[in-house]
Amino acid sequence: MSWFGAEIDGPLVLTRAVHFTASAGIAGVLMFRSFVAEPALRPSPEGYAIVRSRLAGLAWMALAVGVVTGLIWLVLQTMSIAALGWGEAVKSGEIWTVVNETQFGLVTEIRAVLAVLLSACLLLRHLVLSRWLALLAASALVAAIAWTGHAGSTLGELGNLHLAADVLHLCAASAWIGGLAGLAILFEVGRRRPAPEWRPLQQDAISRFSILGMISVAALIVSGLANAWILVGSFRALLVTDYGRLLLLKIAAFAIMIAFAAVNRLWLTPRLALVPKEVAHPSALSALRRNTLIEIVLGLAIFAMVGVLGTLHPAIHLVQ
Repeated sequence: MSWFGAEIDGPLVLTRAVHFTASAGIAGVLMFRSFVAEPALRPSPEGYAIVRSRLAGLAWMALAVGVVTGLIWLVLQTMSIAALGWGEAVKSGEIWTVVNETQFGLVTEIRAVLAVLLSACLLLRHLVLSRWLALLAASALVAAIAWTGHAGSTLGELGNLHLAADVLHLCAASAWIGGLAGLAILFEVGRRRPAPEWRPLQQDAISRFSILGMISVAALIVSGLANAWILVGSFRALLVTDYGRLLLLKIAAFAIMIAFAAVNRLWLTPRLALVPKEVAHPSALSALRRNTLIEIVLGLAIFAMVGVLGTLHPAIHLVQ
């Protein structure tokens, strides 16, 4: 499989992309539940119960996908390290060598423990402590991915900066892109709720998510600049390497997402507040739903690009 003329490992890229999406989805959904849905929908216990149930179902689905793709990723990594086929990698016991003797294996073990802890917390979601512990475990689950990529192999003080930037980047992406899935659920539930009761609560939730989104975008820009400085190093490297050109495509998709988010924040959300409460489905709300779905699609495309970027040599190593 080739991308911009560079040969890449298709199964590994696909597995990484799906795994990143699932991991970010878990963390983002739980962030949305804690910082947006719960405080905004508290006046409507019945409505919040429906949203919370949908969010929990999405978190369970993302966790299941994350576990399966995590296991596949481990097998593929073993195949790459030991130069074995799929069947040999599974049967030979080399998987345990990778788990016990490599950084990737150690991170996989830690993330497996976090997945078990997260599962227990989701089962006990009615306890306040378990909900916050679930959010912490999910955030750590996605943050630990930083140690499996380029940041995990950068040495010295620069490596510490790279890891910090990557952790921030992963958590911020989860809050924004994963949170969009929660917002889509909120809109879907709102279609079936009485407008006079639900509209003010929905407006409050949208405003809260908008603030979360702005914080996430700021964190993504700062951490993205740090990562680009470490992995790309120059404007020329952006243009003449496969890594740089794909990163430019990722930045373009990110910029389009910001444009949609700006329209939502500066134009549609204020219009929604002006619509009489008795109107069931104002055009502003329909536009917000549409833009949310577009942002989700763009976010999925970005995760696909991240899956490829992690398998390419950083541009800074290819340009003198």
